[in-house]
Amino acid sequence: MARSFPHRGKQPKAEPPSRRTPTRTPELPELDRLIHERIRLGIVSALATNESLSFNDLKRVLKTTDGNLSVHARKLEEADYIACTKYFEGRVPRTQYRLTPSGRRALAQYLDQMEEWRRGIRRDATG
Repeated sequence: MARSFPHRGKQPKAEPPSRRTPTRTPELPELDRLIHERIRLGIVSALATNESLSFNDLKRVLKTTDGNLSVHARKLEEADYIACTKYFEGRVPRTQYRLTPSGRRALAQYLDQMEEWRRGIRRDATG
């Protein structure tokens, strides 16, 4: 048989509803989930400021592993956001990436959406 014990202290007062729930929640923009992921955003951002970058350059800039970079670059390549060129320098294989026009447009749209969201949050924070 379970026993219940009476409460031995004061019950905390409940906060008024105005303190518990925000009066207005900013709506999140519909972001491009393909770009929004950290490594992929890093790839398209790095390529937006460079004509092209090698696999090793991107790996160094993003501080990631070969496998991680390969998986994310492949997703961007499948979406036609980046283009990949593979070639040999002597007997050494090389991989070079560049941002495609559709990748450039997708990044610009993503940045516009984030800026719009930032402005909304700033406006709400300052009243």
